[in-house]
Amino acid sequence: MLVQEQDVQQVANAMMNMLREDEIELINGFYDAVKAKDIDKIDELFKALIIELDTNFKTEEEMMDQSGYADMQMHKSDHDLIRKKLEKFHKRWEVLKGPKEVQGFLEKDLKKWYTQHISKWDAQTAPHIG
Repeated sequence: MLVQEQDVQQVANAMMNMLREDEIELINGFYDAVKAKDIDKIDELFKALIIELDTNFKTEEEMMDQSGYADMQMHKSDHDLIRKKLEKFHKRWEVLKGPKEVQGFLEKDLKKWYTQHISKWDAQTAPHIG
């Protein structure tokens, strides 16, 4: 398990917390597939993770836009940062099929970004939207 529920701060917005639960489940399933070196499952879940995060980011961004949240662009730019990294690693995965490299990315980059993004940006944004 890469991300445990206690690693992720609850925020003052029920929708954002609900999105996190689905993300955590998918991130952990993906991580398990990577550790098991299950190439077919990694293929499936890598794409699913990118789609899930992008959908959830868009939901948050729409909520911020609708409520006129002042720091929307800064929050969105943090989403864009991990979108680019995920796309980059997915392209490398498509060519190299290297579970070890993906595992390193998940453990060193994604987990840190994910927990910090929630504790900083989502926690700051949640009271102002939806």
